[in-house]
Amino acid sequence: ARSVPPPGPPQPVKKIGKPVFRNAGGDRWEDKSLADWPENDYRIFVGDLGTECTDETLARAFAKYSSFQKARVVKDRHSGKSKGFGFVSLMDGGDYARAMKEMNGKYVGNRPCKLRKSDWTTRNDTRSGPKVAPRRKPLDKRRHIPIGPSIKR
Repeated sequence: ARSVPPPGPPQPVKKIGKPVFRNAGGDRWEDKSLADWPENDYRIFVGDLGTECTDETLARAFAKYSSFQKARVVKDRHSGKSKGFGFVSLMDGGDYARAMKEMNGKYVGNRPCKLRKSDWTTRNDTRSGPKVAPRRKPLDKRRHIPIGPSIKR
């Protein structure tokens, strides 16, 4: 009979180390909130969360999956209240599939949640480097239509 060595301590999960840029509404910025998420994970969008739901509540709901890494509820920047959705990170595809099947419609807090595959990678701006503002023409070179009577001194 072959003896199997006991499993060692869990290996640390590699975090996203490089800066992640986002692009929306004509603006481009570095999203620092993605730096502490695991790289190459399976991420689930969890919708229809109640305002009382916190990161801990969401983490407790998904902690039964062995490859669970992180849970975060998105909050309003000004009021600090939940926006009603969050994200869960799992490292194993099997756990991801089981979680999508088992947890969809289950109560997290006081409301049943809706799960979808997170598409956060498609929202990244793949251009590298900091934001560069477009160059504008000098004022005297711009074409414009005068509105109202022109005032000459």
